[in-house]
Amino acid sequence: MLASLLLSLREGLEAALIIGIVLGALYKLKRTDLNTIVWSGAGIAAVISIVAAIGLNLLGMSFEGRAEKIFEGIAMLLAAGVLTWMIFWMHNSAANLKSEIETKTKNAIKGEGKGALFALAFLAVLREGIELALFLFAVQETSSPAQTLIGAIAGLALAAVLGWILFTSTRRLSLRGFFRVTNVILIIFAAGLIAHGVHEFNEAGLIPSVIENIWDTNGFLNEKSEFGLILKALIGYNGNPSLTEVIAYFAYLSGIIAYIFTRKQPRSDFTSQTTVIAK
Repeated sequence: MLASLLLSLREGLEAALIIGIVLGALYKLKRTDLNTIVWSGAGIAAVISIVAAIGLNLLGMSFEGRAEKIFEGIAMLLAAGVLTWMIFWMHNSAANLKSEIETKTKNAIKGEGKGALFALAFLAVLREGIELALFLFAVQETSSPAQTLIGAIAGLALAAVLGWILFTSTRRLSLRGFFRVTNVILIIFAAGLIAHGVHEFNEAGLIPSVIENIWDTNGFLNEKSEFGLILKALIGYNGNPSLTEVIAYFAYLSGIIAYIFTRKQPRSDFTSQTTVIAK
């Protein structure tokens, strides 16, 4: 549940910030009459995302045996790839996000009007929604559907509250710490998805285990215990992993950490001090 809550909070807050920036730009331009267009685009994108999440789960349920293992392995690796892209994007491209969205909003009003404004909100929410649908499907393999759903609802609700606070607050609110902490957690979570994907491919016979169980810690911390399941969802814990699982896990971690720490993050008008509402 914690993993789905964190992912939903992160994706939901990003979408809320983008919509908030668009609404703030409309407030500046004295075009709040177009707010309905923004909310329409966001709402329709949210509905499509929910349908995509349901469809992905139904598709997963249609596979059995070896095909199910392959499908789950692909889904986990794909989710890890998208999550990695999201972390890189936030690290490299968020510095000018606020000004870019405001410019797009102004251009939309001056150019194609309502259609372009609708598309801006629609695509922003749809991207986050589809990503979240994929993440939650992957998380569901390490927790029950009910726990995943509860965590997702709680995360989205919290993101909505934080987004509202950002939009209505007259203070400068720091988000740098939030995104730094969640980036670290999501990097570890993505490494766990990589390892779980390799595990599924081990069972399907697509990737050799080399050594089937490189260690076995289930005797004192069973991966199926309550605490073990929490660790499995958050950090990819496996009580008896194969050699290729361990190699994949630490190869990913070392690679992405080296990338993050060797590239300086630009000063961000989005993550350092964000005031969504215009004065």
